[in-house]
Amino acid sequence: MEDDNKTTYKHKDYYKVLEVEYDASDEKIRLNYRKLALKWHPDKHKCNDAATTKFQEINEAYSVLSDPDKRLDYDLNGNYEINNYTLPEYLARFKGMILTCNGLGMSQDSVWSEQLTEFNKLTDK
Repeated sequence: MEDDNKTTYKHKDYYKVLEVEYDASDEKIRLNYRKLALKWHPDKHKCNDAATTKFQEINEAYSVLSDPDKRLDYDLNGNYEINNYTLPEYLARFKGMILTCNGLGMSQDSVWSEQLTEFNKLTDK
């Protein structure tokens, strides 16, 4: 049985939309929202549907991430398309769950295993 109280989020990473880290403070989220909203405001880009769409995405992301209850719900139930993350993005996004769930585990043939191996080779030089 589905929980009717859960909000379904579109498949967007609101943190990426606002160009902030996953553990960003409320102040950092607010500042980046203002910067991006000014940059993409439809009044600055007359007759540009792409800019209007971008502005709407920014507003949608801010409406979720600026509200503590909505942000918690999003963090728990939101975008989990983990194959779209690089290893550093994955670790930043899911570090809370990794630390509290004894790790989520990765198969040996994952993309992140390859990235981690390459990263280790570069740092060893």
